[in-house]
Amino acid sequence: MAIFRRNERGLSNRVQRRDDRGDGWFVAEGDLVVERALAAGCQPVSALVDHRRPPPVALRLAEQVPVYAGGEHVRAMVTQLGVPSAVIAVFRRPARATVAQLAERADRIVVVEAVDNPANIGAIVRNAAGLGWDGLVLDVTSADPLSRRSMRVSMGHAVAFPHARTRNVAESLRMLAAAGFVVVALTPDGDIGLDDIAVSQRLVVCVGAERVGLSTAALGASTLRARIPMHGGVDSLNVAAATAIACHALRRR
Repeated sequence: MAIFRRNERGLSNRVQRRDDRGDGWFVAEGDLVVERALAAGCQPVSALVDHRRPPPVALRLAEQVPVYAGGEHVRAMVTQLGVPSAVIAVFRRPARATVAQLAERADRIVVVEAVDNPANIGAIVRNAAGLGWDGLVLDVTSADPLSRRSMRVSMGHAVAFPHARTRNVAESLRMLAAAGFVVVALTPDGDIGLDDIAVSQRLVVCVGAERVGLSTAALGASTLRARIPMHGGVDSLNVAAATAIACHALRRR
């Protein structure tokens, strides 16, 4: 059961997380998240369950991989989590699309630059998926959607929601613009409001780190710069909240 003791770096290193072919492992915690990982076609490696109340998904896991059982104290000791879920499963990281492949089958894409908080990434995934967007592009400095915290916050939707990695956000934005997307940079200094954008178009919403915002290069590669009107001296919103508003305002009608 040593695999359950591994931290994020032990599950997958930086090179593995940047590999589009899929390499390394990720952890799913809780029956709902585990079920979504299985439904997405992810390959389990091993699982640890509550020996008194194993969830129904444990039977499905047991058909494929070793399933260990223990009480709360044992599971907390093994996983190093204060309150471990009734089921924790380790999965192989799936392959993911490239930015170009994602653009071929998507009309609504969120692009994230330098958002290194995994909770924000998980919330962005859940917001985008729930509001009908098609995929996510992250630069290499942004947090991993399949990290433990991102997975918990996204309620497991990160395993099924298509995402791609880019080493150069501005270059990817120019490629998406050339493919017919209107690239909307979300910034407090935007020239227009979200309501002024035609939602019938193929759209990209690009968001950046909360303190510094989008880079000059990303802003320069965007088609439009849009803002969310703010009141009461507040200059901006949390990046996940801002993304939710933009995804709702620019959703397909």
